Amino acid sequence: MSKIINLFIFSFLLLSCNTEETATQSSPPKVQVVSLDQQEVTLEKDFVGQVYGYNDIPIRTRVAGVLEKIAFQEGSYVNKGDLLYEVDPDLLLESLNAAKSDLARSQVNQDKAISDLNRIKPLAEINAVSQRDLDAAIAAKKSADEMVKAAQAKLSLAQIRLDYASIEAPVDGIIGKSMAGVGEFVGKNPNPVVLNTVSTIDSLRVEFFVTENDYLDWQNRDLSKDDKTIKVPLKLVLSNGEVFPHKGKINFINREVDNVTGTILVQALFPNPDRLVRPGQFARVRAAVQSIPDALLIPQRCINEVQGNYFAMRVDKESKVEQVPIQLGQDYRDYFIVQDGLSPGDKVIIAGLQRAKSGSKVQAESVEFTSQYKED
Repeated sequence: MSKIINLFIFSFLLLSCNTEETATQSSPPKVQVVSLDQQEVTLEKDFVGQVYGYNDIPIRTRVAGVLEKIAFQEGSYVNKGDLLYEVDPDLLLESLNAAKSDLARSQVNQDKAISDLNRIKPLAEINAVSQRDLDAAIAAKKSADEMVKAAQAKLSLAQIRLDYASIEAPVDGIIGKSMAGVGEFVGKNPNPVVLNTVSTIDSLRVEFFVTENDYLDWQNRDLSKDDKTIKVPLKLVLSNGEVFPHKGKINFINREVDNVTGTILVQALFPNPDRLVRPGQFARVRAAVQSIPDALLIPQRCINEVQGNYFAMRVDKESKVEQVPIQLGQDYRDYFIVQDGLSPGDKVIIAGLQRAKSGSKVQAESVEFTSQYKED
């Protein structure tokens, strides 16, 4: 009797478990959905750029000689007119002294020629000397005058060359590492001619290349009065991914397209008041390329890709799931722009995609998608 009772209890428990499992299996899976809406978006594109100082002035020695003095700290800020280098001036001083002697000799000859002309001229008026003697005196006077001018020019040139021995900063800026040390012969190949570089970095030049298509798109955009990206300034993205706080603008587009690479050189200016960015750095120039007033956005997490085809799981008013093929445009932050296949107000699954099957019902919970994109 007890065996019959135990068998009955076991059958009852087994039936109850099957009933609960069946109920659980028939319950629609829970998913989270987001509602699609349209927004005005500005599409951006990055271009790899090279940073230069607003001025990058090479410091050259114009005279050859032994470098006697370096008057600055490498890597420091220098002001226009500050002494940077001194080249041994001894040979230049000798040239200057020789030029002074030549000028003095020419002036003595000039004085003699003037004296001779003043003496001969009145004699020629009374025919005491021949006209030939007068002409010779006048010619000697003119020759002496020209010799003085030549000697003065030679003296000025010698003074200029002596001044070149003292090399001064041509602009305000940061000076780099010296290419020669005290005691080295400079100014004549193979010895250093360019001793250093001074860069003005309160503002920066950033050069980058754009393709022919990008260039044409920009030109067409500039002709459009409705495109709001025309007034959007450029951004500079540094190598660590940070966006430089100061905005820039294009100030130069090259005259020609490189027929090998199919690109054109563009230059932009960025203020750099803190002197954070230095010449030689690589950075990305981020430019607004298109403004879309009513873009339909879908979170990238909602998209399934199968062999290059894109799908989203849409939930209708009856909580049924439909796998919808869609056409995507450009990505925007952590969204895609939908070109075809979905409409504003559609609800698509963002969480629980693995539990949803096309044609089945789900328990949909509406949620708000929070973008992880950090505003610049």
